[in-house]
Amino acid sequence: MTTTSRAPRITSLHVFCALLAAAVLARPLVTDVLAAPVLRTAATVFVAVCVQALPFLVLGVLLSGAIAAFVPPAALRRLLPSSPTAAVPVAGAAGLVLPGCECASVPVARRLMGQGVPDAAALTFLLAAPAVNPVVLVATAVAFPGEPRMVVARLLGSLATACVMGWLWQRVGRAGWIAERARRAAPAAGGGNRWLVLAETARHDLVAAGGFLVLGAVAAAALSVLVPPEWTAALAGRLVLAVVVMALLAVVLALCSEADAFVAASLSALPLLPRLVFLVVGPAVDVKLVALQAGAFGRAFAVRFAPATFAVAIACACLAGALVL
Repeated sequence: MTTTSRAPRITSLHVFCALLAAAVLARPLVTDVLAAPVLRTAATVFVAVCVQALPFLVLGVLLSGAIAAFVPPAALRRLLPSSPTAAVPVAGAAGLVLPGCECASVPVARRLMGQGVPDAAALTFLLAAPAVNPVVLVATAVAFPGEPRMVVARLLGSLATACVMGWLWQRVGRAGWIAERARRAAPAAGGGNRWLVLAETARHDLVAAGGFLVLGAVAAAALSVLVPPEWTAALAGRLVLAVVVMALLAVVLALCSEADAFVAASLSALPLLPRLVFLVVGPAVDVKLVALQAGAFGRAFAVRFAPATFAVAIACACLAGALVL
């Protein structure tokens, strides 16, 4: 009996070890390159954003995992009023006590629909949970230590976005726009082991959100050294253009809501209102959320819900900024 030899399988650990060895060998060259003042400034901004945001990101994914493991979606369903109109603000307020990141809120909203929760209430919770939970608000307060108004404005703008979209969907939304698979009861994850569900949910969210945190920190570092100060000053003098640019930047960067406040705070040359728009739009609609929503609820839903959410989020952020800032 002959045995065939298998080629060795290259894993991520092998790649990491190879990169680590290459970095050690190239250390003198890397040290000389990083000695440039521009790169040192960029590295300082990158490390500062990551170090400040990481504790809140870890706390957020742990709370999200605990909610997924120990708080069944049926608990929210029992708290909702029977009237769909009244259920929308209650579902929005539930985001204050049932935190979750953007990635986790989509499957939770899908499970709520599968349990018979009105579509408008489930979509309101989808938008509110990652935007108005205590972890996000505390992170915003830490990122803007001299501007407590930003916390209030973000809370009002995000909660208004969630409720307006819920009522708008209740009025003009169609059940046929949501794929049938979204209404099927989802099986319990982790084989019923709640601690396994907590660990797996937290691990998945941390890996997914951590990558976007690094991306956001890189973007903040690049903007701090590549964008000339006069460009930022010109953008600061054109409030409408700054609002549009920051809204589009929030969609493209797709940051985790526990970390986006530190990226916004690093853009200190801009007025508070454009940065508030960045904080309200990001958790409501971005490229990764559109992809997740299309996968969970279907393309017909995503192509209608995402543009409407984008416009409503900008309007609610500007209104909250006018009232508070």
